[in-house]
Amino acid sequence: MEPQISLSPGFYYGIISLLFIALATVVYLIFQLHKSSISKRTLESKYRDLEGMFNEIQLENLDSRLNPHLFKNILNSVQSHAYQTYFALDKLANVLDYILYDSRKKFVTPKQEIEFALNLIEINKIKLSPLFELKVKLKVNENEPLYHQNLLAPFISTDLIENAFKHADLQSPGAFISITFEFNDNTFRLTVANKISEKAPIKKQNSGFGIEALEQRLKIIYSNHFKFDSFIENNVYIANLKIDLFEYKAKMLAAGR
Repeated sequence: MEPQISLSPGFYYGIISLLFIALATVVYLIFQLHKSSISKRTLESKYRDLEGMFNEIQLENLDSRLNPHLFKNILNSVQSHAYQTYFALDKLANVLDYILYDSRKKFVTPKQEIEFALNLIEINKIKLSPLFELKVKLKVNENEPLYHQNLLAPFISTDLIENAFKHADLQSPGAFISITFEFNDNTFRLTVANKISEKAPIKKQNSGFGIEALEQRLKIIYSNHFKFDSFIENNVYIANLKIDLFEYKAKMLAAGR
């Protein structure tokens, strides 16, 4: 049985407040960017799309698996880099689609999770200097049947990606973040590496699920059909996640699920 997480009304009020901030930001940008090359009509269309998503959140509430700190980080990125807001809003709309629709299911396809993760990376990318080395690689065989089957837990890649942007050294020469998605032999793999910042990050209360919770979640869902390891080498943090979806599906079929 999948564990249920009970969230207080304050959680939803917080999410709604954050969305109000996002909507207010869009209105402000429409006013400020009316002389720019970005089409005012396009921005207004994005505003209406986000407004519609906001109404759906009010009616249905977010799924309990939504990490509010992830969403807050996304909105902060959008607000603090107004000059790239049009691009960020497009990615944010895709992220909200995933949160509202795809992730409400117990499982999503590897294709859906990877597309969501790529949108999340693009939103985080606007915080970086144009000269910062960000490497994103895809080694995916889309012809494999399991790539299009609902076998992957939603948001399984979120913590590793968010940690890379949170703890990476973003200033010094040689700083980098490397993210590689793989899907071959019916196996999902995610490798994230980043040079560690010498400055310790500010610890915040309830600052996210964290790697420990990610491992617990993997154990509950995939039992012994996954492998996760992380280590530091030459001031570089490396995390590897591997999930054998073929073995996991075989187990589910044998159990009659």
